[in-house]
Amino acid sequence: MSVNANDIEAIVRQVLSTMDGKGTASPAPYVSGGNGGGYDIPKTAHCAFLTDLKHFEIKEFPMPEVGDDDILVKVEGTGICGTDAAEYKFDPFKYIPINLGHEGTGTVVKVGKNVSRDSAGKPLGLGDKVVTCMIFKDDPSITMFDLNKQNVGEADVYGLIPDDERHLTGWFSDYILIRGGSTVFNVSDMDLDSRILIEPSAVLIHAVERAKSTGILRFNSKVVVQGCGPIGLICVAVLRTMGITNIVTVDGNDQRLEFSHEMGATGHVNFMNHKGIEALTEAVKKEFGGDLADFAFQCTGSPAGHSNIYKFIRNGGGLCELGFFINGGDATINPHFDICSKEITTVGSWVYTLRDYATTFEFLKAAKRDGIPMSKLITHRFDLKDINEAFETNIAQKGLKIAVMSGR
Repeated sequence: MSVNANDIEAIVRQVLSTMDGKGTASPAPYVSGGNGGGYDIPKTAHCAFLTDLKHFEIKEFPMPEVGDDDILVKVEGTGICGTDAAEYKFDPFKYIPINLGHEGTGTVVKVGKNVSRDSAGKPLGLGDKVVTCMIFKDDPSITMFDLNKQNVGEADVYGLIPDDERHLTGWFSDYILIRGGSTVFNVSDMDLDSRILIEPSAVLIHAVERAKSTGILRFNSKVVVQGCGPIGLICVAVLRTMGITNIVTVDGNDQRLEFSHEMGATGHVNFMNHKGIEALTEAVKKEFGGDLADFAFQCTGSPAGHSNIYKFIRNGGGLCELGFFINGGDATINPHFDICSKEITTVGSWVYTLRDYATTFEFLKAAKRDGIPMSKLITHRFDLKDINEAFETNIAQKGLKIAVMSGR
């Protein structure tokens, strides 16, 4: 059999695409074919569009052209975030109509000719599994190494951007078009459930990094986590993988409180069983053997929860407030008793930085090694066509993390 120069070049490119950057081979994509093809891509794509309050419609669009810097991804699954649920119920961002979904992951099925590596410099090609983070279209100087320089609040995120002529802007779709200038990470070494949990876990990685900046959070800290939704439960898991072993959770749902122990909590308090903040505070102290917490994470998004959290913290302790992803209303505190006289160090946390994503990958791998059952957080999985039911299940709090699974 004769082999011409073009054949040799194609073979070399294929071999190089399977190298991990250190001269060793990584698992090959399950379909080869170079940047131009290799997958049977349909002529149209389906997206779930929120067209009115509490109403998604599945819309069909022509498959867009993939530009030289673009990546076409076949979506596998996407988690429903509290922000998605708020948009579904109230449209606080005035985005309707919009293709939501920002906790997604999928398989690269087509790449532009200029695409060869992800945002961390890792080789990227057909068949790789990916997640996205931010689109710094207005500030390309932000890089992987700008730790805590800028969080996602100053950037765009897929699933929270307006529709355009190419569509496929959110992960609640069967395909998504990642545009040039976006951040994208090759996470082919992680299972599907872990990949769906990357985005919400990055929120907690960022929060814990903010908490560590106070100098108060240490291995032997007594930590209270208020709120046992997915965010609070992941918070417990992050703390546990750090080696913090004295964690008390506070919530009003017994099932979620019991599950917090699987994430790593050592005690819990159901606030429904205690009348008044004094009684609730005593219950928290009892779980800590008579002491108040050294540090607290407020994960509820409830103004009443924020007002109460200070009472659980010792003099000189710390607080990370991360529950308010949207405007949840005003909270009432007494600055003298709650902050000044106790000299509480408080940090706010809102979503994440680009660098937090790289840390998140290592957290999820560590949690798996430590036997923390992260996959159990995903309690329900719905087909894309059943997305309205998925959102209603989320709003009714019938589970923890609700996922929408795509594919045809």
